[in-house]
Amino acid sequence: MCDSCGCTLPKDDDHHQSSTEKKLVDIHTSLLAANTKLAEKNRHHFEELGAVAINLISSPGSGKTTLLEHTIDQLAGEFRIGVIEGDIETERDADRIRSKGVPVVQLTTGGACHLDARLVHKGFHRLLEESRAEKFDLLFIENVGNLVCPATFDLGEHKRVVLVSVPEGSDKPAKYPSAFYNSQLFLISKTDLLAHFDFSIDEARREALRLNPDIQIMEIAAPKQNGLAAWLKYLRAVVNNKNY
Repeated sequence: MCDSCGCTLPKDDDHHQSSTEKKLVDIHTSLLAANTKLAEKNRHHFEELGAVAINLISSPGSGKTTLLEHTIDQLAGEFRIGVIEGDIETERDADRIRSKGVPVVQLTTGGACHLDARLVHKGFHRLLEESRAEKFDLLFIENVGNLVCPATFDLGEHKRVVLVSVPEGSDKPAKYPSAFYNSQLFLISKTDLLAHFDFSIDEARREALRLNPDIQIMEIAAPKQNGLAAWLKYLRAVVNNKNY
């Protein structure tokens, strides 16, 4: 984990706060306030160019990149799509998206466990410059694989989508609640593997709705096309209604 998001703050086991702890908390609060301010600027910038920004968060391996590949296959001729990829290292996910023929920028954090508004601001300008695009309909931001820290940082997105795959277990909403509080859509991914894992759809749904009664929930297995139509319908509605 990283220091910048506060996930390594000392624990107050003795029910008192040292001066060092207070300083760290103050820095963390200031950092989040600055991030929120820049995120709002990002949001206005996206809107000026007509883009709806979707922040995808999940643990590593939940299927974010695979979902994007199949989404691009279906919508690239219909909408102008741009992608910002977040990872600790490598260009592998960006290469996969690049092969689909849409503009993509890879942001490597060098160890940080999440994207923040500053990185996305820089990444979006790179995306515009490299693609020479004047407008986007959909901007996908694939966050670093992590269900903890990405939930804390507003990137300027209009919609936050959290994925949990069947192999991870249906207890993830209960164990990682912050990822669900501010998400608008919960995708239960890799549902084609339900027969092979102890995963309760009912438990995952129940816990997510307990945390966030307004969250929408879909079941999906993108390579099998299961549930993909509902996801595409959701995206079309968001773009066509400019449902910011």
